[in-house]
Amino acid sequence: MHSKPRFLTQLTLAFVLGLSACASFAPTNTPTPEPPTSTPLPPTPTPPPSVAIVNGEYITSAEFQAELARYRAAQSSLGLTFTEEDASKAVLEDLIAQFMLAQAAREANFTLTEADLQSRIDALGSADTVAAWESAHGYDDVSFRIALKRAAEAAWMRDKIIADVPTVVEQIHVRQILTYNQADADYALQQLQGETEFDTLAALYDPITLGELGWVPRGYLLDPKADEAVFALQTGETSGIVQTDAGYHIFKALERGDHPLTPDALLTVQEQALKDWVTTQRANNNIVLTP
Repeated sequence: MHSKPRFLTQLTLAFVLGLSACASFAPTNTPTPEPPTSTPLPPTPTPPPSVAIVNGEYITSAEFQAELARYRAAQSSLGLTFTEEDASKAVLEDLIAQFMLAQAAREANFTLTEADLQSRIDALGSADTVAAWESAHGYDDVSFRIALKRAAEAAWMRDKIIADVPTVVEQIHVRQILTYNQADADYALQQLQGETEFDTLAALYDPITLGELGWVPRGYLLDPKADEAVFALQTGETSGIVQTDAGYHIFKALERGDHPLTPDALLTVQEQALKDWVTTQRANNNIVLTP
């Protein structure tokens, strides 16, 4: 505690003693002093205009609108059409995923220092080149550094998730008979129930691939109905008719067991692992969409 200046202490004591000396001449019914006025609390900071809050972090309206403009420009440059509702939803979901990935990276002790960030910016080219790129894509120096830092954190976490995907998983070696109408599919199924071999019919309907799909992991066939039908089969079994957007399928399991993933299948499984992670985090994190 700080001591009072000497002259102030003496003045205060003199004032108090003076009141004591005059007490016999003062009325006995002196008024009760007013209680001290409490110091008001500082005002709570006003939150920025935002479209969502992800675990306490704001996705600001300004950032969302800038990202939406970049999305529109990218889609238009590719000649793709989109509705404003679909564009807004895609951009918002992508930003939420980025925030969750970046937050998870920091929780996993990934740190991107200012020096690391600057080296990434320097690698993009000269200061004039970077400034021109920022201007062309709706950034300024501050917003670009924020976006680049978050993107680097999110990419680190993404790589960690997909690196944990095993390269050897349960798979089924599948062959199919594929037709493009119900009548042909019914006829093929009747032939199989008779004396016709599966491979003969598969080659008849697809002379190029002979119906060969190779080894497939769960989720590789994309259509959930096809995936479910295939993984319900044991070695040597044949499915019924399975209708998907591609046509009418009859599947046969040639082999089943743990098998190395092909590069294409590994990419598919990694993408699915990332989607599953985002879905799980989306359900378990504190995410508030603001009006």
